[in-house]
Amino acid sequence: MKARGRIIAFFLLVVALFGMIGTTGMPIAKDIKLGLDLQGGFEVLYEVRALEDGQEINQAVLADTTDALMNRINVLGVSEPVIAIEGEDRIRVQLAGVEDQATARELLSTEANLTFRDANDNVMLAGNDLKQGGAQATFGSNGEPIVTLELNDSGKFAEITGQIAQMPAPDNVLVIWLDFEEGVDSYQEERLKPDPKFVSDPRVSQRINSPSVEISGAFTVEETQNLAGILNAGALPVKLEEIYSTSVGAQFGAQALDQTVYAAAVGIALVLLFMLLYYRLPGLIAVITLSVYVYLILLTFEWIGGVLTLPGIAAIVLGVGMAVDANIITYERIREELRVGRSVKESFRAGAASSFSAIFDANITTLIASIVLFVYGTSSVKGFATLLIISILVSFLTAVWGARILLGLLVGSSLLDGKVGLFGLRKSLVHKPEENLEILDLSTRFDRFDFARSRNKFFLLSLATIIAGMAVIGIFRLNLGIDFSSGTRVEITADSALTQEQVQTFLSDSGYPSKDVVISGDASNIGVSRYAEAFTQGEINDLKAAAIDEFGNEPNVSTVSPTVGRELVKNAIWALALASIGIIIYVAFRFEWRMGIASIVALLHDIFFIVALFSLLRLEVDITFIAAVLTIVGYSLNDTIVTFDRIRENLRHMKKVDSEEQLALVVNKSLRQTLGRSVNTVLTVVLVVTALLIFGAPSITNFSLALLIGLIAGTYSSIFIAAQIWLVLKKRELQKKGPIDIEKKEQESKWGSDEPVV
Repeated sequence: MKARGRIIAFFLLVVALFGMIGTTGMPIAKDIKLGLDLQGGFEVLYEVRALEDGQEINQAVLADTTDALMNRINVLGVSEPVIAIEGEDRIRVQLAGVEDQATARELLSTEANLTFRDANDNVMLAGNDLKQGGAQATFGSNGEPIVTLELNDSGKFAEITGQIAQMPAPDNVLVIWLDFEEGVDSYQEERLKPDPKFVSDPRVSQRINSPSVEISGAFTVEETQNLAGILNAGALPVKLEEIYSTSVGAQFGAQALDQTVYAAAVGIALVLLFMLLYYRLPGLIAVITLSVYVYLILLTFEWIGGVLTLPGIAAIVLGVGMAVDANIITYERIREELRVGRSVKESFRAGAASSFSAIFDANITTLIASIVLFVYGTSSVKGFATLLIISILVSFLTAVWGARILLGLLVGSSLLDGKVGLFGLRKSLVHKPEENLEILDLSTRFDRFDFARSRNKFFLLSLATIIAGMAVIGIFRLNLGIDFSSGTRVEITADSALTQEQVQTFLSDSGYPSKDVVISGDASNIGVSRYAEAFTQGEINDLKAAAIDEFGNEPNVSTVSPTVGRELVKNAIWALALASIGIIIYVAFRFEWRMGIASIVALLHDIFFIVALFSLLRLEVDITFIAAVLTIVGYSLNDTIVTFDRIRENLRHMKKVDSEEQLALVVNKSLRQTLGRSVNTVLTVVLVVTALLIFGAPSITNFSLALLIGLIAGTYSSIFIAAQIWLVLKKRELQKKGPIDIEKKEQESKWGSDEPVV
């Protein structure tokens, strides 16, 4: 009866979980805010400058500026804008889903210092002469859109109009300016231009006693509404200078979302299929918990009001790989326990207990890299790091705790007793209990490989690769993106295939000639051009208008000032350094300092390999590349830690090491036992990354490729570099100090002990 109750509890729990996902999953997914790279829009980083000499830029001034910006955004009707103060003198604005980006950016950056001047540029009225909130968009007597302004003192306006009416034509005008620049702007010059900078210049023929002023011109209804809104919002208390900007066309964002979601679905489906085929019943449990994992990720992200970006989707998919890794580690340990002849219940308990430390340590190292990435990353990278952190925490909840509850219910029901086939294990591999075998004595598919004896060959291969990589970097250098080199990046999208000559001709005809044009995209319909200088807001608007006329799509344009470029380089170096140091310190304390040294070398090996290949392939190195490298740092340590955890466990079984041959045996056995897990884990993540690479948006192609290269390099270094370096260092300890008493070392609680000394 108790057994039946466990089975019923299992099915009720599964039905409840999928019922919850089925009924609330889609509404949650629809409520998540999409970043500008998924629905179009723009992001601008402003540096705040003093409006007048001696003005102090403090937090109060920054807060007033963000309030003024928010009032202007409200005029646009943009839903869920993001405005954030960064540091002591910067404000970042993100507006997703904006259709008219040029108007929105102009509305944000204009200081809105309204002045009424005569034909000789003398100030007659200023913004403080207007009644607060007195600007209204309406229609004139002829039905044309106009803006009316209420004045504080109608007598002053009557006096001014009386003076101007006495001036000879054509100078009897009252010129209305927004953001007049002293010494730069001139009415006499601007009046001759087809598109003058002033708002309007109505002619005054008589004294006007009205308390209101009409501003008319060749306005659209939307333009009068924007002008009225910006005047009511008031002038900005500071000057804003764009030092970084990126914009994405709405069509490109929608296409990127469709492509990447499809890629994620394909990748996750392949992972779930692999788990089902290879691990059978535990694989089914993994499918259930992974479904819950994705649901909880989206739910948590929606709760915290996160903004989902392309790198964020990649983080969710990569998190699936980490969650699967926890399942694989546990299932492999259970299968080992089954093979030495233990019952299903004993194997489940022992496998779950012995796998926990490896899962915990592996996830902590990735968590360290994610936290550093969050601290030093820019907006989209912060989103990636946030989802990676959530993924790690949720994977513990589902892959460790949830999977064990579900599998524990079936194991406890005795339904699985003696049925090793349900764990994907052949009966011929299972030994009888009376053989009294230890896990260390089990045979593996990799017994013919002598990793320890071949270590010098591995070292030579890596050394040769490093030398070749140094030569490649020396010759080709790195193809730094504008994130690090500063400048402007233009991405033109067409509905049909483009040629390099076609894009170059268009850019030249538009006044922005470039020889640095690369064609990309599955249909060769994306042309990417880079410029050394950062474009102004006006230049960006002109280029966008020309591209829309020529190709029918709004291009993506990103600009980075030299100041921001230098900061991104500095932050990237700090992020890599701090993540590596933090991980190494953790590894050293959890294991021993020799394993920490070995991990350092393996990490540097992996990072260098990625950098060298990007240099050879001339792939662009941008801020998402750093995110990929830090992710690989975590993944590489994942493999290394699982190996070191098994080495530590096997050493404990030996209790005492007398010879170099015993050390080599421990390394070989540990690598053979964990190699299957390493292959399976990397295979599942490679399936996901390959799906992102093939089906994902072009903007994350380099990111996905960096991950793929790093995964292969990380697996190689964990097996053939890290463990072998530890062996070399441990042999020196043996030669110097004689036989190693493992039990005594465990009790010393210095570097290698997991348990406190009582």
